[in-house]
Amino acid sequence: MGGEVHDATYYFKCMIGGSLACGLTHAAIVPLDVMKCKKQLDSTFCKGMGDGLSKVKANGQMTLGWAPTLIGYSLQGLGKFGFYEMFKDVYKKIVGEENADKYKKIGWSVASGSAEIIADLLLCPWEATKLKIQLSRPGSEFPPQLGAALAHFKATEGKQ
Repeated sequence: MGGEVHDATYYFKCMIGGSLACGLTHAAIVPLDVMKCKKQLDSTFCKGMGDGLSKVKANGQMTLGWAPTLIGYSLQGLGKFGFYEMFKDVYKKIVGEENADKYKKIGWSVASGSAEIIADLLLCPWEATKLKIQLSRPGSEFPPQLGAALAHFKATEGKQ
C-alpha cells in the first residue's frame, strides 16, 4: 500500500467494480434462486436442479425477481467493496501506519465487518422485495413486477 493513492476516484472505482461483480452475478442466477425458493416453500416442487429449472421455465418464472436482485446486490457490492477500502484507510489513520501494517489482518477484518454492515443495510429492502415476489403463490395479492411490488409495500407496510 506504500505509494498507492486512495482518493474519491479510487473508492468510486471500487464501488463500481463491486456493484457490477455482485449485481450481475446474482442477477444471472435468478432462475436458480427462484427454483431454490420454490423448493423451500414446497419440498415436493422438484426432484433436482434440472427438474426444478424445467418447472421454473415451464411456469414462465425464469426472471421472477430479477429487478430487485440486480438493484439490491449491486448496492450490496457497492457497499461491500467500496466501503471496505475506505474503512481500511480510515482505520489505518486511526492506529497509525506502523500498527496498521503490524496488525493488518485484524484491520482488514474490522474494515470488512464495518463495510458489510452498510452493504447489508443497502441490500435488505431489495432482498425482502425479491423474496415476496418469488415466494408469492399464483393468485396472491403480491405483484410480481418491481414497480407494482414497491407500490404494494408503500400502501400496506405498517398498516396491519
